[in-house]
Amino acid sequence: MVVTETAEPMEAAERIPKEAKRILYDLASEWGDVADSEALEVVHLKGAMTNEVYQVNWPTLSKDGVSRKVLVRIYGEGVDVFFDREAEIRTFECMSRHGQGPLLLGRFATGRVEEFINARTLSAADLRDPEVSALIASKLKEFHNLDMPGPRMVFLWERLRNWLGQALILCPSEEVKEFRLDTLYEEIATLENILSTEDQSTGFCHNDLQYGNIMMDEESRQVTIIDYEYASFNPVVYDLANHFCEMAANYHTETPHILDFNKYPDVEERKRFIQIYLTTSGEPLKDTEVEKMLQAIEKYALASHLLWGLWGVISEHVNEIDFEYMEYARQRFQQYWLMKPKLLGSE
Repeated sequence: MVVTETAEPMEAAERIPKEAKRILYDLASEWGDVADSEALEVVHLKGAMTNEVYQVNWPTLSKDGVSRKVLVRIYGEGVDVFFDREAEIRTFECMSRHGQGPLLLGRFATGRVEEFINARTLSAADLRDPEVSALIASKLKEFHNLDMPGPRMVFLWERLRNWLGQALILCPSEEVKEFRLDTLYEEIATLENILSTEDQSTGFCHNDLQYGNIMMDEESRQVTIIDYEYASFNPVVYDLANHFCEMAANYHTETPHILDFNKYPDVEERKRFIQIYLTTSGEPLKDTEVEKMLQAIEKYALASHLLWGLWGVISEHVNEIDFEYMEYARQRFQQYWLMKPKLLGSE
């Protein structure tokens, strides 16, 4: 998710379902300090590519003008092809119990109401700030070490095959040909065979660590990772690879779908991130550890390109959000075919 406020309160309010409004009225009535539980202001937070997200505000009786706030998330049409919504809710609730992310305040048929986190969503530029990047690296290590339910099994390859199956069902023959979808089962098998032979740590991964899914409290400098739709157990190097790939994106431009892989972090940036990640828990760092992880991350970036390329072509057919999904997919697939011979060589 990537969000930015837009000024369309009346139109936005009309998009909140009645069932959600009942939850909002009940919440406001319970708080006791809300001046009028029905006097809610709704602000559409733009930039989301999977869901519609709204900030809801109420004026309070406080003399200093403080307002109550929550977040309303309305699920995107057709996006259940990407993940199990009930599993995501279980992850969300488990994260809350671990003191991670917002609290779940209510559920309705097409979405949910969440606690509003008083922190700012990061920008594309923040990911390149050494101080902020260090905070993210430390937080990501903590995230990967969370004791989450379920078997510690790699989910990446199953997800790739499932999404490819969906893409082949949804795409007409000309798209299958353009994106070489009929060759991707073999590509996935090749990647799995090469990468699964390497000794890698498995942890609970976010799998979508773009800047819009990271928030930071400016005073405490505390980082919070949000939005767990795609979260699962995976090799932790895959999560780092995906985060590095996201540095090529800026979803708050006139062309949010355009990627600039010249902004992919250089070797020194990647090494710095890895060193902080590995030493966060106080463990001694072996000389070869950083280099080994660096090489694995680069190979797993190929899996990231395939996954989000498939996400783009599927989204074009199931999601109504205003985003150039096909062009985004085109760039991810192009990057895969460009980087594969450089990273895998004769393999």
